[in-house]
Amino acid sequence: EAQLVESGGGSVQAGGSLTISCKVSSGFNFPGIGWYRQAPGGECEMVAANSGNPYYIPSVAGRFTIIHDTARSAVDLQMNMLKPEDTAVYYCAPGYHPQAKDTHRIMCGLWGQGTQVTVSS
Repeated sequence: EAQLVESGGGSVQAGGSLTISCKVSSGFNFPGIGWYRQAPGGECEMVAANSGNPYYIPSVAGRFTIIHDTARSAVDLQMNMLKPEDTAVYYCAPGYHPQAKDTHRIMCGLWGQGTQVTVSS
């Protein structure tokens, strides 16, 4: 059974960096991974994906980088210049087309438990 396990979250100050990781088990047959996040009271949104060309939502483009580490069977999300509005639980799941918002909304928690990222001002 394919599994995705997130790790590496934590607390940082604004302007800091954090890298979170998604360990991908064997048997995962989707074209790529998406990183999603859900802030308290907010909707689940896909912030980055590597299903084709790397995709980033505008608010994280230039600050976040999705990296596929084949040696570790992991997909990392390197996050730089973090802002308080990046505070959320981050989840990895299959990556979908950027316009598939209805699908994105159900991805948080569907595959893994997520990892908390807290950015203080």
